[in-house]
Amino acid sequence: GLVLGLYSSEKDEGAAQFTSAGDAFDRLVSGKLRELLSVCGPPLKKGKTRIFHGLHQDFPSVVVVGLGKKNAGVNDQENWHEGKENIRAAVAVGCRQIQDLEIPCVEVDPCGDAQAAAEGAVLGLHEYNELKQKKKPVVTPQLHGSAESEAWQKGVIYAEGQNLARYLMEAPANYITPIKFAEHIEQKLRSFSNVKVHIRPEAWITTQQMGAFLSVAKGSTEPPIFLEIHYLGGANTNDSPLVFVGKGVTFDSGGISLKPSSGMDAMRADMGGAATVCSAIVTAAALNLPLNIIGLAPLCENMPSGKANKPGDVVRAKNGKTIQVDNTDAEGRLLLADALCYAHSFNAQAIVNAATLTGAMDVALGSAATGVFTNSSWLWTHLYEASILTGDRVWRMPLFEHYTKQVTDCPLADLSNIGKYSRAGGACTAAAFLKEFVTASHWAHLDIAGVMSNKDEVPYLRKGMAGRPTRTLVEFAARLSQDSHN
Repeated sequence: GLVLGLYSSEKDEGAAQFTSAGDAFDRLVSGKLRELLSVCGPPLKKGKTRIFHGLHQDFPSVVVVGLGKKNAGVNDQENWHEGKENIRAAVAVGCRQIQDLEIPCVEVDPCGDAQAAAEGAVLGLHEYNELKQKKKPVVTPQLHGSAESEAWQKGVIYAEGQNLARYLMEAPANYITPIKFAEHIEQKLRSFSNVKVHIRPEAWITTQQMGAFLSVAKGSTEPPIFLEIHYLGGANTNDSPLVFVGKGVTFDSGGISLKPSSGMDAMRADMGGAATVCSAIVTAAALNLPLNIIGLAPLCENMPSGKANKPGDVVRAKNGKTIQVDNTDAEGRLLLADALCYAHSFNAQAIVNAATLTGAMDVALGSAATGVFTNSSWLWTHLYEASILTGDRVWRMPLFEHYTKQVTDCPLADLSNIGKYSRAGGACTAAAFLKEFVTASHWAHLDIAGVMSNKDEVPYLRKGMAGRPTRTLVEFAARLSQDSHN
């Protein structure tokens, strides 16, 4: 199969314009493609397709996809690069049509941005069907022509990174337990000589005095794991690393503060923070990015049992602060509190944590963007600029003292794990809680609860767990490595 792009005309009446690959193919078939397009209905709109059979022996099926306006750039209202998003969406829908025809290989027009085209193809075709007997046919996308092979390959690596996160998040919780998660990441990193993976057992967690993390883990029979990854891509292995921290609750029942049963199965993806940061490091290693990155993922289940945290219990975090657990379903911040304390031992140039932390984040932004709470405008700018290119957007949220007071005004301990006004500003009070475990001057907390899954909002992702914002984290790390390189 072959997927070719077509720009819509600048003026409504004008003829639509092929990409250079489309033009070349049309010449190859003596203008037949243009002719067929002109007679088979109205002009092709953005994201729509037309399929033609029997035009050329090498490509029995050709899908023409609408790319929208030719010179679409950064849209300041939408906070993304519209041209790149149009390419991702169009290529994904074209590749899926080839898949529906059960054609095993598809060549993809680079459409003027081979990286975006590769991302659209690889993300658009991905589906978790490991456990089904009937699987969709596997389609291998490859670049049509050879002009932009380097950019294409980069796009494939970016997309495969996000697909790894999607795979981990989608898999059932009895398949991806804390130890299985850690082993899966270790196996992905095995071939890189500049990566060390430490799978820390419960005994190590205990010696680190991570009382908040252990208090969540003790409710389950699955032992907790602290996963620590060192990627040493920098020119000097002693250069200050970027530290990624990810919440790794492989299943979240809510504990004694049990969640409603409806939709609880989706809580197999409550380790989305760990999945995205670990996948971002796997991608950074595959791209051979010239910087040092450390990944930290506290992994456990949050279950109700005779040993579980009880509402009102007080636990002690690694830095000595005591925490009153007023709601056992606000457990992610307990894991992260200890992991953030530990992150400070690496002399980091920046600490970035990601977590499916609060339903309140989903209420605030829905699936449009990841909420970012940060004490550093420098860090915010880098994340924001990265997200414009990836189309996987971020939006800055407040870290006001106003919210800190709501978690520090606590009857029994230094902190409560929920704000005293219950639901009001829930994503903000959660971020304020985490800030109590941070002394670094460049720290960002990404609340990814709203972008955890995809129904149909992102056209180049199928329905299911989204693996967002893995590509934004990779692009952010790449920009940081350029910065330190210059």
